Parts: sequence; structure tokens; C-alpha cells
Amino acid sequence: MFGLWSIVPPLVAIVLAIATRKVVISLFVSILIGGLIYSGGNPFAAVAVTFDWMKDVMTDSWNARFLVLVALLGIGAALMYKVGGSYALTRSLQNKINNRKRAQLFGWILGIVVFFNDYVNSVIAGNAAKDINGKYRVSKEKFAYILDATAAPMATIGPVSDWIGFQVSLIAATFVSISLVETQPYFAFLGSIQWNFYSILSLVAVPLFIFNKDFGPMAKAELRAVKTGKLIEDGAVPLSSVEMDLGDPINQEKANVWFFILPLVTLIGVGIWALWYTGGGPEGKDLMTALADTEVDVALTWAAFAMSFVGLILALIQRFSFKEIEDTIMGGIRTMLPALIIMILAWSIGTVTGALGTADFVVESTQRWMSPALLPFIIFLICMFISFSTGTSWGTMAIMTPIGIPLAYTIGGLPLVQIIIGAIFAGSIFGDHCSPISDTTVMASIFAGSDHIAHVKTQAPYAILVASISGVLYLLSSVVRQGWILLIAGLIVLFFAVKIIGNAYQKRNFSAEDIALLAGGTVKEE
Repeated sequence: MFGLWSIVPPLVAIVLAIATRKVVISLFVSILIGGLIYSGGNPFAAVAVTFDWMKDVMTDSWNARFLVLVALLGIGAALMYKVGGSYALTRSLQNKINNRKRAQLFGWILGIVVFFNDYVNSVIAGNAAKDINGKYRVSKEKFAYILDATAAPMATIGPVSDWIGFQVSLIAATFVSISLVETQPYFAFLGSIQWNFYSILSLVAVPLFIFNKDFGPMAKAELRAVKTGKLIEDGAVPLSSVEMDLGDPINQEKANVWFFILPLVTLIGVGIWALWYTGGGPEGKDLMTALADTEVDVALTWAAFAMSFVGLILALIQRFSFKEIEDTIMGGIRTMLPALIIMILAWSIGTVTGALGTADFVVESTQRWMSPALLPFIIFLICMFISFSTGTSWGTMAIMTPIGIPLAYTIGGLPLVQIIIGAIFAGSIFGDHCSPISDTTVMASIFAGSDHIAHVKTQAPYAILVASISGVLYLLSSVVRQGWILLIAGLIVLFFAVKIIGNAYQKRNFSAEDIALLAGGTVKEE
């Protein structure tokens, strides 16, 4: 309906956020511009519809529960910190994790292990590995990248997660609509994993950048951290700072690693159980069906509350006064406040793009010249653009799955369907990974303690490199019909690209002494 104008608000949000580093102002301005377009240029109507959109996203039941969830995660993390859990974990691991590379690898491994939800992934990996990465002068930007590059990519390929349940439900609904009975939805999903190039390459890229040379803004951030001990650049404003909001842990000398383990085991255990329970597990549904039908917002809110409750019990055992407990709870909420505001505005941008028909415009603009050979590549690009512009992978999947699968089945049969499913999920993950208005990107910034725009700018070259290789692989999919062969080729290309680009960048921009300093696995402890 609004044609080319429909892509203006998300583009304004992204460009302004990167140019000004003020995410909240950039988002609000873009929503207001969307209101102007929607209301035909009437400024009074634009202001009215802007605040209507913001009101609607805050009163949506899923969004409202998510806001509560984020606040509870902040409370749980704050209690874990104040009772000394994070401090004790760092102390217990100091003999095994004794250099920068191992510290970074620890965060990546945790991101791989916690595969069942991207938000919980950021909470657990962030809290467990942040202090020890700080100890060995890993920049906040690099640590945020490690969190972000594993959270959503890992959740979308499993083996079991609420993401997979959602994805399979989209595939199942589309199969019914086109009467596709040649395979089951879950098997189609499994067949698509080898074609989800971006997610798999993104996961592998992290250790490649840990053990090889960084380039671009990330290399500068790492050199700053190693040389000066400044984990964030001068003038940067982290989305949250646990130390600033909460002060030092109480009774550090009594801190025990179990103060870290118990809340997180509770979060994971209750989270998995609640995902199964709210999806109808007690009614006899199998695990994947239950995950497809689960109430993610309800389940994770229960898990976050349980984590906070265990943290409260530990605080009482530590003989915290009621004032110390209340201050910790309020500090935890205060830590999450910037994220809550950004997410409300980001959801409002999603409402704007829906009202203006952004996704429909993008799809309609490309459908006319699609061919079987180009379809995977074009679908991947469209999903990248939509997810980056709206900040939502689930929304992009919901939009593109009912469009891409029937189109693929009509012109290429079931083999092309599996490729397209992989391309849809891969393109959707790109935006969730690196869009400045993505909730997952925001969560990574929060739990790494990074300036949000600095996180986006430093990881963008890495995400674009992975996306570029993935795009070439989709172009080759019309010739090579074995996804795993293309994936192996992509991994080889990625390996050499990381080494060549990193070496060339550092030789051109850094002194020999700085290169040697960055290459060293050990720095003086803080």
C-alpha cells in the first residue's frame, strides 16, 4: 500500500542508531516518521498513532510477559552477583582458564551447551564468563560478539528448543495448506539444517576469531583492551553495568561456586520443564509437538522467577538484611531498564513495518523475476533484509515460510523445499544476530556489559563475512544439491578468509609490537 515508503522507518532507525549511537532517540524518531507516512503527513495524527502503537505493544500479552521476564532475569542475575556466585566461579576456574583465548572459548562453549533458548543462553553464558573474560582483558565488544553469535544460531538448529518447536509448527501449517504429504514437518526441518549455512558458519566463526587475528573495529577494540585494560572505549555507555548498579558482592570471603550453579540449574531445569508443561506435555504430547505448542513467554517467566527465588534464599542464608535484598532487587531491575525501553521501541518499529506493509513490498518486488536457481539466494537476501529491518527472526520466519515453501514446491519439489527452509531460517537469524533493534542483540550487549552500538559496529564485519559466504553457497545450490558438501566448502573458505583478512588488516594498521601483543594468549591479570 505504501510501496517504497514502507522501508523508510526501519532504515532510518538503523542508520540513525549507528550514526548517533543513541538507540532510544533513533528508534523513537523512526516510529514517528512511520506515523507521518501512515497518516499521510498529518503531524498531529502521526503523534497520536505513534503513541497508540507503543501502547499496543506494551499491552500485548506476550510482550507484557516478556517485559516481566527480562526484569526477573535482571533480579536473578543481580542476586547471583551479590551473593558472590560469579566471583566464586571466576576464582574456581582461574587455574584452568588462565589466558585470553581460553576465557573466550569458555563463553563460546557455554553458548553451545545452552541451546534451548537464546535469552537464557545470553544470561547463563554472560554471567558465567563475563568476569573471567574481563580478568584477561577481553574487550566487552568481543565478549558481546561471542554471546550474540552463539545464542540465536544455536537455538535455531537444536537439538531441542522452543525455536525448533516454533519453526516446525510453521512448516507443518504450510504443508497442510499445500497438501504436501511426502514427508513429515520435523523431518523436513532436519533435512534443512545442512542448508542453514549462516547459523552453522556463525557458530564456527567464533572459535576461528578467537584463535586467529581479529580485523576491523573489533581488532581496534581488542588492542585497546589488551594495551590499556579499558574493556570499553572512552565515552561509551554500556546498556548496563552490574558493578555500577549493584556495587561489590557482599561477603566475598564466604562466596561459593554453588551460589552460581544453583540459580542457573534452577533456570535451566524449570525452563525446560515449563516449555514441555505449557505445551501440553502432561496431556501426552510428544516433546516436539509440545515445544511447537508451548507458551514460551509463560514458561520462561516461571523459570526466571524460580531463579530469582533461589537467589533470594541464598541471600537470606548469607544473612542479607531486608534493605540489602531490596536494594539488590531494585538494582537488578535498574540494570535491565535500558533494555526494556529499547525493546518496547523495537516492537513498535515492528508494528510500523506491519502497518506499512514493508515485508509484502519486499517480497512482491522480487517475486516477478525469481527462478529455481536464484530462489534460495533471493529468499536468503529477503529474510536478511526483513529480519535486520524489524529485529525479529520469528516474525520473519512467520512471514516468509508460508510464501517460500509453496513457491519452492511448485518450481522444484521437495528437494528445493528443504533448501528454502534452510535459507529462510538462515536469513532470519542474520537480523536476530546483528540488528541493533533485535532483542537478542540487546540481551548480548546487556550481559556482556557492552555499549550497544559499539557491539553492533564491531560484530557487523564478521556477520557480513559469514553472510557473504552463505549467499555464494545458496547461489551454488542449484548446481551442488548436497548441502553438507557446500557447507564443508563454506567452512574451508571461512577458515582461510579469517586468516587472510585478519593478517592483512593487522599488518596494514598495527605495529609489529601490537600484533605480537594481540597474538599472545596471556596478559597480566587485573
